[in-house]
Amino acid sequence: MAAHTPTADHSVRVAWADDAAAIAAVQVATWREEYAGVLPAEVLDAMDPEQFAAAWHQALQKPRDARNRVLVALERNDVRGFAVTQPSPDPDSDPVADGEVAELVVAPEHRGAGHGSRLVHAVVDTLRADRFTRATCWLNADDDVRRRFLTDSGWAPDGAHRSLDLHDDGSVLVKQVRLHTDLRED
Repeated sequence: MAAHTPTADHSVRVAWADDAAAIAAVQVATWREEYAGVLPAEVLDAMDPEQFAAAWHQALQKPRDARNRVLVALERNDVRGFAVTQPSPDPDSDPVADGEVAELVVAPEHRGAGHGSRLVHAVVDTLRADRFTRATCWLNADDDVRRRFLTDSGWAPDGAHRSLDLHDDGSVLVKQVRLHTDLRED
């Protein structure tokens, strides 16, 4: 009889308030990687996972809108990534029809394990369940990896772009492009 090797349990579920510290740890690690060279090292080093966790805990306990959702990608019971969906706040959007993926994050050391794909599928299912017919997602204009990942998943640029002023003084601008996908079932 051949030995059976168990495989890791990978899943996505709605986040609980108890996930706040794990979500914060993933967010801080990811931001430190993604914003290295954009933000000063002292700003990145000063990011306090405990402060982020407190904010996540509050947001998970009392979302601002019933359609604000946080999903977590799990490996067994460990959070490896997360996504946030909400009604689109963009001025050119329809808040009833357009949902936004405000965050789509996988911990740097856990990329390539399928967590991002599972999150994208769960995000689409969640936005459809909330009766949105279109989904949008902003990403940094130079993030070719994330753009390729999303376009391979059926997303496309919709022509919208913006610049985020990270210090409110024009010293650090991050250019972003918006991608979208149709959520209507065929």
